[in-house]
Amino acid sequence: MSMNRYSVITATGSYLPPRTVSNQHFVDTAFYDATGTRLDKPGAEITSKFEQITEIGERRYATDDLVTSDLGFLAAEAALASWEGNPEELDYIIVAHNFGDVAADNRRTDMVPTLAARIKARLGIRNPYTVAYDLPFGCPGWLQGVIQANYFLRSGDASRILVIGTETLSRVCDPHDRDSMLYADGAGAVVLEARASAEPVGILAHLTRSDTAQEAHLLRMGASYSPTYPAGDLFLKMDGRKLYEYALKTVPQAIQACLEKAGVPLTAVRKVLIHQANGKMDEAILKRLYALYNLPVIPAGVMPMTISWLGNSSVATLPTLLDLLLRGQLPNQRIEAGDVVVFASVGAGMNINAMVYQAI
Repeated sequence: MSMNRYSVITATGSYLPPRTVSNQHFVDTAFYDATGTRLDKPGAEITSKFEQITEIGERRYATDDLVTSDLGFLAAEAALASWEGNPEELDYIIVAHNFGDVAADNRRTDMVPTLAARIKARLGIRNPYTVAYDLPFGCPGWLQGVIQANYFLRSGDASRILVIGTETLSRVCDPHDRDSMLYADGAGAVVLEARASAEPVGILAHLTRSDTAQEAHLLRMGASYSPTYPAGDLFLKMDGRKLYEYALKTVPQAIQACLEKAGVPLTAVRKVLIHQANGKMDEAILKRLYALYNLPVIPAGVMPMTISWLGNSSVATLPTLLDLLLRGQLPNQRIEAGDVVVFASVGAGMNINAMVYQAI
């Protein structure tokens, strides 16, 4: 029987900042809309409505002494500590992020050298053929890094790759925009290795799409909504309703296409890991997915979630979710060998990707 080369995840790690910020933190905030008009509702009502819509009750913020590359390093260090290999033998280090290092007291983006280069240096890896590069791809960046790693591994060009997702969204969100309550900080990392197998294992299929004709600027950078905020700083902005509609329309279809590419029925899927952007939106995506297959009953526990207590940390949500799952840190949730897991993400670009993975 012939052997084929597949990509498998052999180690995971994450870093959850210790600073927990509850919705109560925002009760006294002066929020404005896009026209610069202050919202006249009481703060408690605004935060309560926000939690009903998103399911977010708290999130994590990085401490002032850390930047995005620091979080990525700590997640990578955790992954490598659980890995049996030698970091000097890594062929690539791929770091997904969107804003570079943003200091607590300076919102300017710092991206030179690359975050991947900084993390490689912090890890003490001296091998010049451990190629380190960054991948800005919106919230789907970490999953896209895994997809790129799969190409390297399947081709035989590489055997061991570290993929990191790290972000400090708390430092690029407008403090006077309600959407700022969505965002969080964190980092997650995985090691992928090539494995010869007679049967498909690891990454079975993946799919990526970019919609830019009408959707390119649904997520963008813009000035503060507060008319009195000093000019110059740019913050993450989004058209929430349009983004929600786009995600509901396209993410289920992308997952379905990826499953068909893998030759796997939805009924065989044990876990669906979706980018933690908005709890209600993810639930709606899952319902639409099962409706595409005319399946009226969604299996209990098929979609583990962390957004209620970790918020949306962009590229870090999926690797963090995976790490917590594999380490048994999510109640009544686990992944067993042989389980089929679907990953999916949506974000700025607009970009969507999906992956079908069989656990080892």
